[in-house]
Amino acid sequence: MIRLLAAAFVLLPLSVPAQTVPEPEEYRMDHYRDPVPGSLTGGTVIGPEEAHELWVAGTAGFIDVLPQPPKPANLPEGTIWRDKPRHTIPGAIWLPNVGYGAIADVTAAYFREGLEKATGDDIDHPLVIFCLEDCWMSWNAAKRAIEWGYTSVYWLPEGTDGWQLWDYPLEKVEPEAGQPQAGN
Repeated sequence: MIRLLAAAFVLLPLSVPAQTVPEPEEYRMDHYRDPVPGSLTGGTVIGPEEAHELWVAGTAGFIDVLPQPPKPANLPEGTIWRDKPRHTIPGAIWLPNVGYGAIADVTAAYFREGLEKATGDDIDHPLVIFCLEDCWMSWNAAKRAIEWGYTSVYWLPEGTDGWQLWDYPLEKVEPEAGQPQAGN
């Protein structure tokens, strides 16, 4: 009996393979916090270690696309609203809400301005785009940057979660100026 159990144990896989998510042709339009693909056509998928190397070298612009929830319109009078603080990769530009599958023209303009700032208006300058782990916002934003002609787009699918796991530094940041208001 012990030999049978030992033999069965040897035959069991030691790890379960990660779920494979196919890369869609279009932008992701819903369920933004789900497993993401392992690829990005036209871009380079990197992990926290590679992102850290780019950060240390100072050779890439870093764009954080974590959404920022709007202040609810129906809060009772006198309610104090405090935005949740965002801690991100030092030096990154936080462009909230640019990673949705469909964005308004004013949001697209805000995103383009942020990309221009991060790259010095050079479409060949490397960009690292991220959010949180399993966040389609960063995949959408990276795909959009590639479609707009940026030639050196790095996507960090583990985002600040993976960055922090490696014990790399984070800093509190505010959204980049010019952020469109909710509904735009």
